[in-house]
Amino acid sequence: MLWPMIAIALGFLGIAVLGVLAARVLVEVRRLAHQVGAVSERIQRAAQDLERAAVPLASRMHQVGRD
Repeated sequence: MLWPMIAIALGFLGIAVLGVLAARVLVEVRRLAHQVGAVSERIQRAAQDLERAAVPLASRMHQVGRD
C-alpha cells in the first residue's frame, strides 16, 4: 500500500513541476512576442527613414545621368 501512494505522490509532483515550467514558458513567450513586436516597429520606422532619405539621392542621380 505504501508503494502505490508514493507513486501517486510522485506523479502529482511531476505534473505540478510540469505546470510550473509551462507557466514560466508562457511568460517568456509573451515577453519575447512583445520584444519582437517592438523591434519590428523599429525596423519599419528605419526602413521608412531610409526610403525617405533615398528619394532625393535617387532624383539627384537621375539628373546627373541626364547631364
